[in-house]
Amino acid sequence: MKIFIKNLPLQVEEAELREVFGDFGQVSSLRIITDRETRQSRGFGFVEMPNEAEAKEAIRNMNGGDYYGNRIFVAEARDDFRSEGQNRNYRSQTNSRY
Repeated sequence: MKIFIKNLPLQVEEAELREVFGDFGQVSSLRIITDRETRQSRGFGFVEMPNEAEAKEAIRNMNGGDYYGNRIFVAEARDDFRSEGQNRNYRSQTNSRY
């Protein structure tokens, strides 16, 4: 299951976030989205967990939590297809500006 996370503090690194989600189960991939030019975090990212029950537990426990002073949003990601399915963009299931 792919999980969307937003409002991440800019200082959070992928290794640390992988460890946090690893407390709930196996993490198969994790990516914090960065600005192409500055390479600084854009404050959101994605985690993939192969076990759906573990992923849902992570969502339940992490969503709305305080992380380095930021209230983070964690939800199941969904596919958004643009231009007849050629440009795939993962977004949260709720209305979001990301």
